[in-house]
Amino acid sequence: MTPVTAFKGKSVAVFGLGGSGFVTAQALVAGGARVNVWDDNEHAREKARAAGLRIENLAGADWSAFEALILSPGVPLTHPAPHWTVVKAKEAGIEVIGDIELFCRERRKIAPGAPFVAITGTNGKSTTTALVAHLFSSFGFSVEIGGNIGTPILALAPPDKSRVHVIECSSYQIDLAPSLDPSVGILLNVTPDHLDRHGTMENYAAIKARLVTGADHAVIGVDDEFTRAIAARLREPGREITLVSAAGQKLDEGIIYEGGRLFRREGGRSDLIADLAGVASLRGAHNGQNAAVAIAALGALGRDHARVAAGLASFPGLAHRLEEVGRLGKVLFVNDSKATNADAAEKALLSFDEIFWILGGRAKQGGIEPLRPLFGRIVKAYLIGEASEAFAQTISGAFPVEFCDTLENAVPMAAEDARASALESPVVLLSPACASFDQFPDFEKRGDRFRALAKALMDKP
Repeated sequence: MTPVTAFKGKSVAVFGLGGSGFVTAQALVAGGARVNVWDDNEHAREKARAAGLRIENLAGADWSAFEALILSPGVPLTHPAPHWTVVKAKEAGIEVIGDIELFCRERRKIAPGAPFVAITGTNGKSTTTALVAHLFSSFGFSVEIGGNIGTPILALAPPDKSRVHVIECSSYQIDLAPSLDPSVGILLNVTPDHLDRHGTMENYAAIKARLVTGADHAVIGVDDEFTRAIAARLREPGREITLVSAAGQKLDEGIIYEGGRLFRREGGRSDLIADLAGVASLRGAHNGQNAAVAIAALGALGRDHARVAAGLASFPGLAHRLEEVGRLGKVLFVNDSKATNADAAEKALLSFDEIFWILGGRAKQGGIEPLRPLFGRIVKAYLIGEASEAFAQTISGAFPVEFCDTLENAVPMAAEDARASALESPVVLLSPACASFDQFPDFEKRGDRFRALAKALMDKP
C-alpha cells in the first residue's frame, strides 16, 4: 500500500467504497488523515465498518469540516449531472479528486522523479499497460502495475526511484487528477466512448489530453484526428514527445508499424526495431501500435533492439483481448470479450478471416454500423443479449445470423458450424462490440464464461 500523507491531520470525505475507494480510504487513514466514508450500498458499508473505517452518511455531514472529497471514478463528476456529493463539495469550496491524484501528490512528496508511466486511450489501454510492464521487467526493473487495469494504484508499493509504476488511466480517473504528471504519458487514440459521462467528444478528448500534457515525455499515437490535434498543440521546442503510427501516417521522427514490422524513424533514417510476425499475442495493426508506444516508453532502453525484440516475443498477451483459448481440430477459439465497442471489435475482425462471430450485449452508441466494411470477413454471426434485434437489422442479410440469446447457446453452435465448414482456418470469435451488463457484471466474467464453454468442447472425448 501507498500511505497518503497529503491530508495528515485533516478531515476528508470519501464517497464510493468499491475496489479503489475502499483502498483509498485505508491509504488516507494510514497517512494520518481523519476519513469519513460513505457508500449507498449497505454491503460496502459493512465491509468498511469491519475494516475499522469511520462510516458517516455524507448527506447529513458538515461539509465545512472537510478539506477534500475523494470520489470513486465510477461516480459522475459532471455528466449527465454532478453527483450530489460533488454539489455539496463545490458549495463548501473544497476540491474533488481521486486516487490517481493522491498518488501523484505522494510521489512528488516522497520520491520526485520516480518512474511513473501513465497510459490512456479509448482502446488498447490494458494491453499496452501490460506490455509496458512486461518490457520493463524484461530489462530487469521492479515493476508495479495497476490502475484501471485491476489493482488500485494506492494498493501498490509506494513510489520509489528503484521501481517503475505502470498505470492504466481511464478518462474518469484523469478527470479526478488535476495535477497528473507522469514521467511518461501515453495517449493511444481517441474515438467516441463514454459520452454519457463527458457530454461531448471535445470534452472527452480534452480530458484524455491532460495525461500527456502533464508528462515529462509524451508518447502519442497519431492515427486519429483528435490525437493528431493534441500532438500538434504539444509540439514545442524543448518538449520531449514521441509520435507513433500504425496506419501509414508520414512521420519524419517517431516509431511506426508497417508490414508487420516496427521501425524507428529519425534523422532521415528508418531502422528496424523488431518483426512481430509469429507473435500471436501482438497480432494486428492495433497491437503494432501498442508495441510501438511501449518501445517509446522505454526511452533510451528502447534502442537495445535485440532485447526489445526478445521482450515483445515473450509477451503472453492479455486475458480477454484476442486471447487464443485453444483449438478444436481446425477451429481456433478467440476470446475478445474486452471489445466493448465497435472500434475495439474492429481490431479483432481485422486480425482474422473466416470468422464465426459471437456478438451482442448492451449496445454502445452507433452499434456495429462502423464495422460494415469488414462484413466480408464474417462467415456467420451468433447474436446474444439485448442488442440482437438491432444488430440483425444492421447486418440485414450481409451474412447468416442465428439468434442465440446466451453464450451457452452460441458457443457450441458456432463451433459446430465452424467444424462442419470446408474452410481451412475457421475462427470462433467472441468480440461482442457491446457492454456486458445485460447478462454479466463485467467483460471479464463474460470472457471467463466463453473460455469455459470453449474448453468444455475441446475436452470432450
